Amino acid sequence: MSTENTAKAQPAAAVKRILVAGIGNAWMRDDAFGGKVAERLEGVELPPGTAVFDFGTGGLDLAYEVMRGYDALLLVDVSRQGGEPGTLYVMDADPEDVEPIGDGEVISPHGMDPQTVLRFVKTVGGWPGKVVVVACEPGVVEEMGLGLSAGVEEAVGRAVDLVVETVGELQDDAAYEPQEAQADA
Repeated sequence: MSTENTAKAQPAAAVKRILVAGIGNAWMRDDAFGGKVAERLEGVELPPGTAVFDFGTGGLDLAYEVMRGYDALLLVDVSRQGGEPGTLYVMDADPEDVEPIGDGEVISPHGMDPQTVLRFVKTVGGWPGKVVVVACEPGVVEEMGLGLSAGVEEAVGRAVDLVVETVGELQDDAAYEPQEAQADA
């Protein structure tokens, strides 16, 4: 006599592909923040489908990696927002706010900052489902040198925790719904 399991199998949740990209110039003091966070993330267990890279100043490499097809891109960088050095910010990049590269517009593959990378990716149709920036208010980025300023160095550990938390949130389908839909829920 054979028995048949009639319980319907629940579909497994699709694994979200998330790219965590450390960005910055290691030779320009606090601009090395993104790379330091990426380095620390090497020792952290992240959900399946999560890739972490230190892209440094390799914007073209980042653009090509994004176009491999990620559900989300999490950029880790410095950003002057007016706070104290070491202040962390989480910002969503709205694709409507990113202008594609215009016909005849010349961009240098050697000067692809995060904004230009996003413009390039949008132009070629490779925009990931969600782009989030975890940024740190820098102290010193105008002078050449090694080593983070004290406030930014202290923020690296907090940023690692914030990236892990954000990656966890990006595993949920709700993170990809328009902001208005999330507010109505």
